[in-house]
Amino acid sequence: MHQIPVRKAVIPTAGLGTRFLPVTKSLPKVLLPILDKPMLQYVVEEAVQAGVEQIILVVSPGSESVAGYFQPDAALEAHLIDSGTPELAEMVKHAANLAAVSVVVQEQPLGLGHAVLMAKHAVGSEPFVVILPDDIIVSIRDTESGKSWPGATAQMIEVFHRHGGGVVAVEPLPWEVVHNYGVVDGAPVADRVSKIQGLVEKPPREDAPSNLAIVGRYVLPPDIFGCLERTQPGAKGEIQLTDALLLLLETTELYSYEFWGRRYDGGTPLGLLKAALEFGLAREDTRRAVEIMLKELG
Repeated sequence: MHQIPVRKAVIPTAGLGTRFLPVTKSLPKVLLPILDKPMLQYVVEEAVQAGVEQIILVVSPGSESVAGYFQPDAALEAHLIDSGTPELAEMVKHAANLAAVSVVVQEQPLGLGHAVLMAKHAVGSEPFVVILPDDIIVSIRDTESGKSWPGATAQMIEVFHRHGGGVVAVEPLPWEVVHNYGVVDGAPVADRVSKIQGLVEKPPREDAPSNLAIVGRYVLPPDIFGCLERTQPGAKGEIQLTDALLLLLETTELYSYEFWGRRYDGGTPLGLLKAALEFGLAREDTRRAVEIMLKELG
């Protein structure tokens, strides 16, 4: 059992958001909402539920204000209370009290690995989580056992405490789409846990070692930073996290974990729309209105 606490989460937010242009010219993609909360708040809440205390946002130049979303705003809270909407004031206060949020600037968009490397000094010499805010993962209930699972990050930290090394979230996907993802080659060691023997980035279907695709959650030891510094840029001049994980695998055990949860792709407009509709159907305060809306559209 490895009981080293995982207190920090790195959330890369510096992507250009090209699929959402032109709105992302002036609004960072991670602040686009699913119902009444931005994507970014959902993943920060998932990290906090897992015991994370410090959130490190990796942002592009000029987007430092993303962190402002999580800062207190006493004047706004007072105005909302005076206006007779204390429930809105409580929502503003909740976002500001989630965790300590800091910002690191990624001067150039040189890949996910480079974004993580930018957080080296903020993380220091302790294990940490990397969460991609495009991947929104919702907890589900296991219908067979009746167990309600915590968020994906909490599940992964529990696997890290059991096995150590590093943990990569995976999801079984249809074989016809595995060429769009990084895929793990692993040997099962526990329920939903495999020891990784190799990683392949976007393999042709016939070359894929499995259909377990890497999705946006990682629990990593600080050794990953040395591997990132040694990783050679790829064809687009980008430093890929998958390449650094292959280097890490030479000295450190890595495990894949098939999380309990439902994942939504917040990186596309239709993915965001699907998430909003399903979230709306799941919430008691919005379910009836969404059902009526869908019926009218249908």
